[in-house]
Amino acid sequence: MSDYKSKTTKGAKGDVVSHDKKTSWFYTDIVKEHFFNPQNFLSENPKEGVFNAMGKVGSPACGDELRVWMRVDPATERIKEFKWKTFGCGSAIASTSMTSLMVTEGGGMTLGGARKIRPQDIMARLGGLPARKFHCSVLCDKALRDAINDYYRRTNQIEKIVVEAARIVDSASKVTDKDIEEAVLEGACTLEEVQRKTKVGIGNPEILPAVEELIRFYREKYFGND
Repeated sequence: MSDYKSKTTKGAKGDVVSHDKKTSWFYTDIVKEHFFNPQNFLSENPKEGVFNAMGKVGSPACGDELRVWMRVDPATERIKEFKWKTFGCGSAIASTSMTSLMVTEGGGMTLGGARKIRPQDIMARLGGLPARKFHCSVLCDKALRDAINDYYRRTNQIEKIVVEAARIVDSASKVTDKDIEEAVLEGACTLEEVQRKTKVGIGNPEILPAVEELIRFYREKYFGND
């Protein structure tokens, strides 16, 4: 699983270089454009009643916190406005900026259509992201779905709310399948790396085959076959 346009060599050069100067990766011109000139960014919280849906999500792993606001046309359930603000990295900013355009272009996506947006769709419009930054597009995807649920909650369409439940994989450590998914998105490729992040299966070896299967599933889901 390799980073988009990345390299691992001593003295590597790129848009971003690690502290040890051994790893770097490049961002596409589209990513840089959305980072330096973010679209639909909101510097302050909006006034009450301006928007009729709000979503939020945070990722303690990289320090990102994202909030989005939507104005949905009740007659058509199309997204007419999508504003956002985040405390996050360049990839998170670019991903959210691009998403704000995707859901409002062409008269606005329906909520049903917006719910089908995948992180891969956002990344494709950006021309790619480094693999270690892929979780930033997932962050935006989750905030969008949270806002869609919030709209349905406000309009009393409870039957349309989709709850993403987590399943406990290791009852001893309380690690869920979502914890493993997040670990893979943050760059954990092997069982050992996932265990370092989550402590799953430590002292509970009988569940390790299931954990390895989940790791393979999420790697293929987000990054394709190795």
